[in-house]
This record gives sequence, C-alpha cells and structure tokens, in this order.
Amino acid sequence: MNPLALMVFLISLAIGTTTTLSSHHWLLAWIGLEINTLALLPIMTKMPHPRAIEAATKYFLTQATASALMLFSCLINALQTGEWDINTQHNLMTNPLSIAIMMKLGLAPLHFWLPEVLQGVSLSTGLILSTWQKIPPMILLFQISYNIDLSLMIIMGLTSILTGGWGGIGQTQLRKIMAFSSIGHLGWIILILKLNPQLSLFSFILYIIMTTAMFLSLIPLSATKMTQISTSWTKNPALTTTTMLILLSLAGLPPLTGFPPKLLITLELIKQNMMIFATLTMLASLLALFFYLRLTYIITLTLSPNTHNSTTTWRASMKYPLTSAITNTMALTLLPLTPTFLLM
Repeated sequence: MNPLALMVFLISLAIGTTTTLSSHHWLLAWIGLEINTLALLPIMTKMPHPRAIEAATKYFLTQATASALMLFSCLINALQTGEWDINTQHNLMTNPLSIAIMMKLGLAPLHFWLPEVLQGVSLSTGLILSTWQKIPPMILLFQISYNIDLSLMIIMGLTSILTGGWGGIGQTQLRKIMAFSSIGHLGWIILILKLNPQLSLFSFILYIIMTTAMFLSLIPLSATKMTQISTSWTKNPALTTTTMLILLSLAGLPPLTGFPPKLLITLELIKQNMMIFATLTMLASLLALFFYLRLTYIITLTLSPNTHNSTTTWRASMKYPLTSAITNTMALTLLPLTPTFLLM
C-alpha cells in the first residue's frame, strides 16, 4: 500500500476514535464509529487476497448491522427523551443499544464474525482490530453502563468467557486463538462493568497492553500457525521466551500482569454475594487456561533450545522497535503497580 494512503487511513482511525471519545451527542458518536469502520476496510484489503476480501466483507456487513441497530435505538431514545445526550437514556432502548455496541466489540453470542475476520487479515491489521477498534465501543459502553440491565451484562459476560475458552481449544491458527482470547477477556470486563466500572477500565487497559505485546511478538516471528511458532526458537530465542511469558500473562497466572484483573474481578463478585457466578467464571476460565498452556508447551518443549554445529552466523539479524520492548515489559511486570493504578 502507498505509504501516503496508509497514513491517511491511520489518521482517519485516530480521528474517528477521538470523535467518539469526545462526543456527548449520539449522532457524533455514531459518526466516529463509522469513520473508524470505513478507515479500517482499506487497511484490511491492502493485500488483495480472497481471504482478505472475504474478511473485509464480513467485517463491513457486521459493523453496518450493528451501526443500524445503534442508530435506530438512538433515534427512538431521542424521540422518547427529546435529547441526543449520551447520558440521557430511556430504559426501553438501553438494551438494544448495548447489544449493538456488544456486537461491535465481538462479545458472545454476537462473536461469529471476529475469528473469521482476524483469520483473513495480516497480523498488523489484526493488532489494530483487536486493540484500537475495541476502544470506542467500550468507552460508549462505560458511559451507559449505569443504565444497562445487570442480568444482560452477566449473561453476556459468562457466555463470552465460556465461548472464548471453548472455541480456542481446537484451534491451530494463532490469529483465531487470539480472537477467542479477546472474546474471553472482554467477557471478564463486561461481567464486572456495572458493578465496578473503575475495575473494568483497569482490566481493559491491561487487556490492550497484553494483546498488543502478543501481536508485536508474533509479527517479527511471522508466526501464524502453531507449527511455525514451535520452531521459532532458532529465529530469536529471547523473543520466543518473552512470547511464552506473555501467553502465561494472558492466561492470568501470577506473578504476571494478567493476574490482577482476574483476581480483583473474582473478589468483587464475591463481595457482591455472587458466589455462584464467581465459581462459574473461574471454571470457564480453565478452558482458556488449557489452550494457553498448550501453546506454551509447543513453544518451549516441542523443540529444545539448540545451536547449530556450523561456525557461521545462522540466525537472521532482526531489529525490533522500542515499542515492542516496552509493551512486552509492561505485559509481564505490572503486578506490583496494581494498587497505584487502582488508586488513580
């Protein structure tokens, strides 16, 4: 793709996100989401492969459906309340509006498009789709969370956690595994959104950091399948080790960054006397833990660390940006700073 065109599309993504985040008017928020969607479509099809075209078509149709439902709900809300302000909600239209936003996020049972779309695009585009594109809908969901039905949030959250774990077990494609991982993490965030929005925001920020680190580690390795990541040790041992640790962080194992959100969300559920939901959440998360540990096993134990007998340089020299080092460090070592973040 022409670098100038790519820059225009990336700037459009930033403008769309900024418009949605800074708007108090439903129409402006909807316009920002549409700018985001239309700016991402050319990026998805920069390599004119049939899979990329199919992924872009699925993404466009799903986002257009969610946008139409969102606009319809906003119009009815404006008709009932006489205002377009985001903070003014009519109870009848809150659930359809939240369902439209959840469809944009890819929450189960509205997740059908996310694994297929991520599988059809490149790793760099998948990074944008899994992180940046989640920010505007999630912020809108934060703004209307006080008025959303708690039962709907709990059902969507538990379904997403279960779907994210169950769907990722049989996958061998890393992009599909990351898609189901995204569904599962968003389920944790949605589950606690109405009860503790600050904790949900904290979990969402850590999800963005860990997912960014994972994609930035996969891109230099050019790994899209399990068979490719199993032999990545010979390309870069340090990056392969870091990738393994990031997978354990995504699984939520201590003492890594992914542990605090799951611990604090479980404690919050127990504090709210929701013992059954806390138990179901932890049991469902074991499914996701299984495929994270399977990936970790494939990376570290399938091919033992080895060197060639040749005296020549056999590893290709790779230059990694500073961004990758920073995100990898944050994805592994933010556990001690958790109390500071929560106080903020």
